[in-house]
Amino acid sequence: MRKTFGATVACEDVSFGVRSGEIVALIGENGAGKSTCVKMLAGVHRPDGGTIRVGGVDVVLGDARVARAAGIAVVNQHPELFAELSVAENVFAGYALQKSGIVQRAEMERRAHALLTELGLDVDTSRPLAQLRVSERQLVEIARALAGDASVLVLDEPTAALTTTEAMHLFTVVRRLRDRGVAVLFVGHRLEEILALSDRVVVLRDGEVVGVRTTAGTDEDELVRLMVGRSLADIYSRQPTELGGVVLQLEGLGRRGVFEDISISVRAGEVVGLAGLVGSGRSEVARAVFGVEPADAGQIRIDGEPYRGRTPADAMAAGVAYVSEDRRGQSLVEEFSILDNAVLPVVDRATTAGLVDDDKTVRLVADPLQRMRLRFESVTQPASSLSGGNQQKVVLAKWLATNPRLLILDEPTQGVDIGAKAEVHRIIDELAQSGLAIVVISSDMPELIGSCDRIYVMNRGRIAAEFTGDEIDPIAIGRAATTSVEPTTAGEEPPAVEPGDALSGGRPSSVVTAVRARLAGRPELALAAALLLLIVPLSALNPNFYSVNNLQDVADYSSIVGLVCLGEMLVILTRNIDLSVASTVGLSAYVAAVLMRDVSGTPVVVAVLVGLAVGALCGALNGLLVGYGRIPSIVVTLGTLAMYRGLLSQISSGDRVKPGDVPGAWLDWSKASLGPVSTVNVVAVVLFLAAGFALSRTTFGRSVYLAGSNPAGAELLGVRTGRRVLAAFTLSGLLAGLAGATWASYYPYVDGQVAIGLEQAVIAAVVVGGVALRGGHGSVGGVAVGVVGLLALRKVLIVSGVPDQYLQAVYGASIIAAVTVDVLLNRRRLARTQRIR
Repeated sequence: MRKTFGATVACEDVSFGVRSGEIVALIGENGAGKSTCVKMLAGVHRPDGGTIRVGGVDVVLGDARVARAAGIAVVNQHPELFAELSVAENVFAGYALQKSGIVQRAEMERRAHALLTELGLDVDTSRPLAQLRVSERQLVEIARALAGDASVLVLDEPTAALTTTEAMHLFTVVRRLRDRGVAVLFVGHRLEEILALSDRVVVLRDGEVVGVRTTAGTDEDELVRLMVGRSLADIYSRQPTELGGVVLQLEGLGRRGVFEDISISVRAGEVVGLAGLVGSGRSEVARAVFGVEPADAGQIRIDGEPYRGRTPADAMAAGVAYVSEDRRGQSLVEEFSILDNAVLPVVDRATTAGLVDDDKTVRLVADPLQRMRLRFESVTQPASSLSGGNQQKVVLAKWLATNPRLLILDEPTQGVDIGAKAEVHRIIDELAQSGLAIVVISSDMPELIGSCDRIYVMNRGRIAAEFTGDEIDPIAIGRAATTSVEPTTAGEEPPAVEPGDALSGGRPSSVVTAVRARLAGRPELALAAALLLLIVPLSALNPNFYSVNNLQDVADYSSIVGLVCLGEMLVILTRNIDLSVASTVGLSAYVAAVLMRDVSGTPVVVAVLVGLAVGALCGALNGLLVGYGRIPSIVVTLGTLAMYRGLLSQISSGDRVKPGDVPGAWLDWSKASLGPVSTVNVVAVVLFLAAGFALSRTTFGRSVYLAGSNPAGAELLGVRTGRRVLAAFTLSGLLAGLAGATWASYYPYVDGQVAIGLEQAVIAAVVVGGVALRGGHGSVGGVAVGVVGLLALRKVLIVSGVPDQYLQAVYGASIIAAVTVDVLLNRRRLARTQRIR
């Protein structure tokens, strides 16, 4: 295969094969062409030349759907999954089990459970994926590949975020798939994993294949020489260092429930390692020293002086620097330039009269950046454009600009290739030579052994062992990290729970547990309780709130506004927002009312349909601009809010439709009743039930959640997110049009000011109802509770005699109070879930 991007040749004559029942590893430095090969196999990139052959048949992988149809499944380093959807829906995402468009949820859950059990994961597949560990999510994505009958499984850096134990379990699963006849391509950079798992190794360098080796016939040193042109010994080379005084001394350091009795020391020029399983407390100790999560017991000394830093600013002032394991999330602002990132900790020293001075900035960080031997075109280019290794160098340069005495590195080479790893360790060695005290936290055993003078091993929140010089042995370190120790405060067993409470390990074992689990998945009930806690006491101020007429008024107004909220929910589910809904309601109401007034004999149903058409056109225009024009929805709908309202002002021109201007039939249809229930209530209930069914049970509804939860992942599964966005906006406009026509009938004074400002109440009701602005999460039930609860709250404030000038302020404060109670209830529920995990 051959692939170029402009003048850059990413791959040149790359040729290799993967047989059925074989694991082939693809390795190389960052930039060697691994990712390009993976993306060509996934259908993301189309080769400029060459052939891809699956099962002896040449295929043209035009997009991700074609690749999946050809039997190629790609499991990415960062799984393209949907956190808010159930485990079963993630397994069958893109090809849900359905009949006539109706999702067969029970069958999906049953088959997903069978697939995951086969992979060694026993979970309740009706649970949200967000409640699973990272390693469990990797297995869910592999199960998706099996559900699609994949014959070729591509694993792209699957162990980057896994512990050693989790990686070993993944390898067992991969071997099992190989034995079933699946062809596996494993892309990685941890050579010990490559040699332990694969049958053959394909090595790329500068976009070309430089060697193919059988695993039995090669070793780490040969593979490193093929990749980077140097031996493995060069990666972790250390020069003898003359050690100085003790820089960091921890004495009995503890944080309740996390770690305890931590006593370690680090001298100037010394590199000290912290080993242990993920969750053993290694990173938490580092964060305590840096003041992110301060300790509550013991003492820290810096250069012999007591230090009690409660914030990172305190730590920096004491000469402590900390490189987080989460490079992208906590150490870099990827949109910022290299220069802006490098100066962040010392930006106050780069200012003149409070303004950032470019010359001072360059002087402050030029030397640290130069020491990193950073590869870049310009210091003004964004950090996101750099490779993982160069990003890590920027992070190191950033902290060196603070002139620290102590440098704490948490997983310093995670996610970087072997060449970048060598560069990072060269930097660590140079810094130690200069007298810096360094702590290295790593899950990479060769890294710890090759770079550290001493290694402390943590196990369940305590120091389990210390190794120095010739005592450092990988087997002894592994034994100390995994051998059971007597439970302590930091490592107490979690409280006993019912089997059904756990996220793995079977189904609920009792009716009480089953009910509790079901209620935990219905956050709208907590919201309803929070709103009632406000409404009931306030309503006691004026019992007239409970009069039939008052309650009917609340129900009718909630029904009309609820239609608009339902449409807004659809839009927000797709990770967008519609600020123009109130303008659409007003325009639809006025057009429908004028039609009934000016065109004699117009049937009521025709006026309603015209209102629907006006709303649908407004929504469709929004959807086209957002879904296909790729213009941010807040920009589009802010513009159309003014445009539709301006159009209404233009055509109404001060005109007002009054009750005497329209036929009685037009005024009566919205106020008709079926027993004690009005027509608008019936229409709203029917539409809410239909929307609830469609969103939860139909393939279209679930695809809307897919498109909002993870747009890029949805596209890879063949979900046309643009279409879903267009459909959501169009339906939102349609519902706003229906609300407008209903409004013009129910509140018959119609002019250019109809529904002005309504969008605030609509968005508040939807968001308070639990629909997440990030997209992909929310329920029709939550929206119903939100709209009825907030409008009832507003009504009770009016009935209670709150003066008009204070009404908005009190209403807003009440909303905040209700949401606060809801958040606290949900926080307790999530905390309980974490204890179970």
